[in-house]
Amino acid sequence: MPAAPAASPALPLDAEGILALAARSMFHLFSSISQGMFLVDSSGRIVWVNEGYRRFLPALGFSSIDQFQGHMVEDVIPNTQMRRVLETGEPILVDLLTNKAGTFVVSRIPLRAESDGLEGGAGDVIGAIGIVLFDQPETTLQPLISKFALLQRDLDDARRELASQRNNPLYQHAPDGQRRSKYTFASFIGSSPAAVEVKRHARRAAQSASPVLLLGETGTGKELLAHAIHASSARAKGMFVSVNIAAVPDTLLEAEFFGFAPGAFTGADRRGREGKFKLADGGSLFLDEIGDMPLGLQAKLLRALQEGEIEPLGSNKLVPFDARVIAATSRDLPELVRRGLFREDLYYRLNVLPLRVPPLRERRSDIPALVEALGEDMALRSGEAPPELTPDALALLAGQHWRGNIRELRNVLEQVTMRSDSQRIDAVQLERILREAGLEQIELPDLSHAGGDEEAALLRPLAQQIAELERKAIAAAMASTGGNKLATSRLLGISRATLYERMTNQGQP
Repeated sequence: MPAAPAASPALPLDAEGILALAARSMFHLFSSISQGMFLVDSSGRIVWVNEGYRRFLPALGFSSIDQFQGHMVEDVIPNTQMRRVLETGEPILVDLLTNKAGTFVVSRIPLRAESDGLEGGAGDVIGAIGIVLFDQPETTLQPLISKFALLQRDLDDARRELASQRNNPLYQHAPDGQRRSKYTFASFIGSSPAAVEVKRHARRAAQSASPVLLLGETGTGKELLAHAIHASSARAKGMFVSVNIAAVPDTLLEAEFFGFAPGAFTGADRRGREGKFKLADGGSLFLDEIGDMPLGLQAKLLRALQEGEIEPLGSNKLVPFDARVIAATSRDLPELVRRGLFREDLYYRLNVLPLRVPPLRERRSDIPALVEALGEDMALRSGEAPPELTPDALALLAGQHWRGNIRELRNVLEQVTMRSDSQRIDAVQLERILREAGLEQIELPDLSHAGGDEEAALLRPLAQQIAELERKAIAAAMASTGGNKLATSRLLGISRATLYERMTNQGQP
């Protein structure tokens, strides 16, 4: 007798059967392709774990799946958000979880009971699925994680500064706006390699008591960093006192620094006056544009720094002080020393912790974030909506030299906002406004035929256009990082090996 034919698997005939089959298929698919998966019941107790999750158990303190099952999820998986999913019934589709087992990209999905009259079985929550999507996000999601880490660090700085302002009466009742720190490292906007590096060195300088010398072109943010260094230092509860040497007449600088006794000179206050050194006692003294200090006063400043005491004008009494000095200049101090315009011994006294603040042209990738922040600040002051720059306008800004750096960028944005009839600004508008404003130091490309040229440029083989775009992107990134290939690869979100391969194919060294 011939063998009976094998029975064909029964096919679901209705929508509910198809839905059930799809649910089983998806469950098995997630279990097989994920790095690990587990189930919890409505109380949060772990009731099932797949084989992929086994390799995480030793780091969590378990030797087997049987030992792991049966525990409440928050008791065995630190920092889990599974309880929130059970309570709200809302999924958390993508999240970063960090605990002693590592850092993971995870997904958490609630399970619901079937409910009559509710399409898709959207009944009560009866459990949840935890899925480990990636267990090595540092390689697969490196650009995202790096940006997240920088933002988190800046957020922590801002929180510490806000806490110190709430608890410190010197912040709450400061005599004037120059007596407290206004900025933290979160205020120094930028995630480019150059911006990250200067903030890293500034954070280290904040932990020292030695003088800091901020070097850089005008408008780069030296004063902002001085505030941030003070706010992150052990002297954050003390006053932050600043003196712009270039803005004070030479004849008044000594009295400004050291103060004066009652009746020390004609017109002097009868009560006398404390100088900035004494006001900064216990805090930080910021000497801006130190390169403009007269030679005669440099000797007295050096003595004050060495001895920790000052002598007010018209007084024979020495007054001790304890202030951390932060100096800044846009001038070439070694050149001034060679020309005899700046004391060499004072230079060495100040140049203990030198910190070079990069110009904007070395951190061009930060321009979009700076434009957004400056635009929001302008909007708060004016009460109008911030400008919206198109990608081609941002590219135009990124291509400029920026001799005035961030200060010049702000000036340009203010002019564009005031002179434009539209909130949305493109490259053609920006070029016209810049030319009309007479900013001759800014080099502008010719965009008068941008529309036609762009259409013609698109009528070429796609591979040729992609190669050209890739070549420009690598060149721009290399310029932004000063030729540092490791920093360039990170900026572009590719491996260093891939960068070398692309550069070789393009004939670049």
